[in-house]
Amino acid sequence: MSLTEKINADIKEAMKAREKEKLAALRAIKSALMLEATKDSSGEVSAETEMKILQKLHKQRKDAAALYEEQNRPDLLEDEVFQADIIEAYLPAQMNEDEIGAVVKEIIAKTGASSPADMGKVMGAAMGQLSGKADGKIISKLVKEYLSN
Repeated sequence: MSLTEKINADIKEAMKAREKEKLAALRAIKSALMLEATKDSSGEVSAETEMKILQKLHKQRKDAAALYEEQNRPDLLEDEVFQADIIEAYLPAQMNEDEIGAVVKEIIAKTGASSPADMGKVMGAAMGQLSGKADGKIISKLVKEYLSN
């Protein structure tokens, strides 16, 4: 079952259960997927592109939630966190910081990076290898940490 089919089935379930908030989050995902499918008139979206879209939507919700928390807007914060959680259910499991650190150390050893000037090389390889499995902010933080020591 493709992601689009799964989203459609979950939309039907949410409609039957009258879950307005969940329905809004699912419709946002479906809308983004449909927009991508109509871009090149093929009507299809690759699995890799689907994951990138979901990651983008999830990041948008997390950023908005952080902003609402900073501005002391709990009413809006709650909705963004809920939608982020719904989107996160369709994403692959994220790696923890220790696992990311091990991969980053391996990449640093392979590339021969030794100073913060080599961060671009390491980040390029790390983002390619960890795409979809880890947050870019955590990867960046660990690369900086390991290259500065």
